[in-house]
Amino acid sequence: MDQEVHMHLRKLRRLSFTACVGAIAVLAAACGSSSTSGGTTATVPSGLSVSSFDVSFSAMSQLTSVTKAGSGLVGVILPDTTSSVRYVNFDQPYLKKAFETAGFSDSQFKIDNAQGSDSTELAQAQADITQGAKVLVMDPLDSTVGTQIQQAAAAKGVKLISYDRATFTGTNTYYVSFDNVQVGKLIGQGFKDCVSAWNVSNPKVFTLDGGEDTDPNAIDFAKGYNSVVWGDEVPKEQPGKTNGNLTLVGDEVAPGWDNTKGQTIFQQQFTAHKDINATIEANDGLANAVVTVLKQNGVAANKIPTTGQDASLQGIENILQGFQCGTVYKAVYLEAQDAVALADILRAGLTPPDALVNGKTSPASGKPGNTQPASLLTPIWVDKSKIASTVIKDNFVDKNTVCQAVGASVCSAAGIT
Repeated sequence: MDQEVHMHLRKLRRLSFTACVGAIAVLAAACGSSSTSGGTTATVPSGLSVSSFDVSFSAMSQLTSVTKAGSGLVGVILPDTTSSVRYVNFDQPYLKKAFETAGFSDSQFKIDNAQGSDSTELAQAQADITQGAKVLVMDPLDSTVGTQIQQAAAAKGVKLISYDRATFTGTNTYYVSFDNVQVGKLIGQGFKDCVSAWNVSNPKVFTLDGGEDTDPNAIDFAKGYNSVVWGDEVPKEQPGKTNGNLTLVGDEVAPGWDNTKGQTIFQQQFTAHKDINATIEANDGLANAVVTVLKQNGVAANKIPTTGQDASLQGIENILQGFQCGTVYKAVYLEAQDAVALADILRAGLTPPDALVNGKTSPASGKPGNTQPASLLTPIWVDKSKIASTVIKDNFVDKNTVCQAVGASVCSAAGIT
C-alpha cells in the first residue's frame, strides 16, 4: 500500500512539472508583442506613441528590427493631385522618407496616386494585393471605393489602414489622421477670434463646407466649427441661426471639395446677400475661392474673415496679406510617419500599442458602418503670429517663395527673416 501511494505521488509530481513548463511557455509568449521572421525577432519599441514623431524622423529608425521581422509589400495609394497640393508635395516624399528610415527597401513599399479616379484607386489596390501586399495604406476618394478596397483586402487577409479619410466597413480598418473634430474646433475658435480682432460688427456669416457628399472628415470638421460658433455639433446649420451677435446667412457644401464649384457658390451668395461680412471655410482652397470673389468685389484686407486648414502656400500668403484669419496646420510629416509605423507593425504581425492606436472613429449619425480603431494626431491653429515658428520652421512652405509673393516687408513684420 505504501509503495502504491509513493508511485502515485511521483506520477503527480511529473505531471505538475510538465504543466508548469507549459504554463511558463504560454506566459512567455503572451508577454509583449513580438515577431520572428527568418530568424529575426522584433518587438515594438517601448514608448512608441503618436507623440513620438517629429521633423527629424528619428522614431522611424527605431523600427528597423520590426521591418526586418516582417515580410511582404506595403502598398500606399494617395487619392489625387488636385484637391490639395499636399499629396504630391508632402505626403509622397514624407511617406517615402519614413519607409526608408524604417529600413524598407525599394521593393518592400510602393506609393501610387489614383489621379482622382475611383476605378484607378481600386485597380491600384488590387494590383498591390496581387503583388503580395501584407498591408495597404489608402486615402479613399470616397466611401464607395474605400469599401471596395476594404472588401478586396479582407478577402485576401491584407491589413488595411485608411489614411487621412476614414473607412467604416470591415473590422479593424485602422484610421490614421488628425483629430478631425478638433480641426473644426480650431477653425471655429480662429474665426471667432478673427471677428473680434478685425472689428466685424454684427457679423452676417456664410459657411462654405468641404465635400460632405464624399468625405466623412468634412462632416467632422463642420461639427467642430459649428459647435464652437453656433453651439451645435452638427454638420450643417440652417440660415437664420443666431448666437450672440452672429447671424448665419447661408451654409453650403462645395461638392467633392471642388474649389471652382465653391467659388461659384460663394459668388452667388455674395451677389444675393451683400451684407455677408464674415465667412467660415473648411480648407485653404475654399478660403482662396472666397478671397478671389472678395477681391473681385473690391473688398480690402482685414475686412471679411476667411478660415481654412492645410497650411497651403496660397493659404499662408492670404494670411500674411490679411485676407485669411489663419489655417489649421496638420504637419504631414507626422501623419506619414504614423501611417508607416502602424503599417510596419502590422506587416510584422505585431500588436500596435495603445499609445499609438489611441482612439476610435465612428460613422456620422444615421450613416452605415462600424466604429474603427484610430491613431489620432494633434493639429494646431496658425495665424500670422505663428507662421514663422511652425510652417516656415518646418519647411512646410518655402520661405523664399512666400516672401517673394507677399513682399519682404510683410514677411519681416511677421517675423519671417
